[in-house]
Amino acid sequence: MVCAIQIHQKPTLNNPILVEGLPGIGFVANIAALHLIHELEAKPFAQICSSSFQDLAVATETGGTRSPTNELYYHKSPNGGQDLILWYGNTQALTTFGQYELCGHVLDLAEELGCHYLITLGGFKQENVTTKPKIYCAAQTPKL
Repeated sequence: MVCAIQIHQKPTLNNPILVEGLPGIGFVANIAALHLIHELEAKPFAQICSSSFQDLAVATETGGTRSPTNELYYHKSPNGGQDLILWYGNTQALTTFGQYELCGHVLDLAEELGCHYLITLGGFKQENVTTKPKIYCAAQTPKL
């Protein structure tokens, strides 16, 4: 398996938080990450390719193609607080080994950038539709 991160620029970040938003159930994480990227005007700094990604290309609105990829963006906190690393992609690795390899590379880079905190996003499938959506979370400690 081959997983490679091409870094365009290595940002200097203040104790960043990594937020993962890859596609899954209902594309919830993917949509949330893309929303954060747009709202915060986050800057791309790395592109990730893996032989474990799907073997296809997606047509774009302009008639071009886009290969399966993951991207890393950063957002500097305007008030000197913690910065963000946003992990967005149009695919996940298809194999267990590919997922571990991909995560290992991203976590190594995040740690190199000073990150010690990670948030993963995802959808939760329910059989019944509710009128008032709920947010669930799991954390390592009660304080979190």
